Amino acid sequence: MTFNTSLIIRSLFYFIILFSISSLSSCDNDDDSTLQTISFEYQFHNGQAVPSAPYLGIHSSDLSATLMLDELENGNTNITVSIQNTINGETYHTHAHDAADPSSTTNGTPYSEAPNADIFVQPLQGNGGTVSISQEANMSFDDLTSSYEGFFVIHDPLQTINTADIGTYVVVGNFARNQSTVNYASSVFQYDFNTGQLVPDFAYSGTHPNNLSASITVDELFDDKSRITVQLMNTIDGETYHTHAHDVADPATTPNGTPYNETPNGDVFIASITGKGGIAGRANISPKSHDEITLTYEGFFVVHDPLQSVSTVDPTTYVLLESFAR
Repeated sequence: MTFNTSLIIRSLFYFIILFSISSLSSCDNDDDSTLQTISFEYQFHNGQAVPSAPYLGIHSSDLSATLMLDELENGNTNITVSIQNTINGETYHTHAHDAADPSSTTNGTPYSEAPNADIFVQPLQGNGGTVSISQEANMSFDDLTSSYEGFFVIHDPLQTINTADIGTYVVVGNFARNQSTVNYASSVFQYDFNTGQLVPDFAYSGTHPNNLSASITVDELFDDKSRITVQLMNTIDGETYHTHAHDVADPATTPNGTPYNETPNGDVFIASITGKGGIAGRANISPKSHDEITLTYEGFFVVHDPLQSVSTVDPTTYVLLESFAR
């Protein structure tokens, strides 16, 4: 049998080249696969991280955030923050704050009030939906996910930034750590102008435009508390709307025969809301639970006419009057 030596040499040469290319490609793929990535989900700040200071403001509690870390070949980490259900046009200042001993900080906070710009400090502009932004952190992926001790904070865009007031944070949690997940209840109730729908004799009498309306949102909080948010629509700019919850009562037991206690219930809702010519609102933290407020509490939702003197005796001066959280 004769062998074509030239053909064998050429075949062997091509095999070596193909094997080398395959090996290099395999090495490249192996290198890529060693770069790590991970993401962490953050719910709205309802007291999970700091039970003593849940968010207090009028931002909708359907906001949430995602923190994604991608390991880089240079040893740093690319951090991407995505915020869901943002308000269009509002700026969400988003920070990493180093953990600290409260006895060593200016205002007793468990973190350094100055954010750590080497890790993450970015403003995100709301668009009415989801917004994202990235920053390269000067820390390794392993250090960020295992040894770095800090907090992930998103400030309420509807309030002045206050790094000492945890109640102004719409999101707060340990930075780059898994968070506890709880399905917090949230209920919304709508109210129209007082035309006597509750009691015909109590229909409003005055000069306020009848396009005023309102909503009450009751959000479940950690530790069986609730956040009660009242928003008024079509308010008069600069006028003060005294807004109250009044407990139901037997008219035979009240000084002026009203079917409610004339003294409002501060454990449910008392606030003075300044009109802005459009939507205006305030929020209270109630020691009563979401279910207690929405299922068992018996009271009235009252908004006093800002164009008349406040009278808890005369329901015809109420621009809004209906059952509370029903």
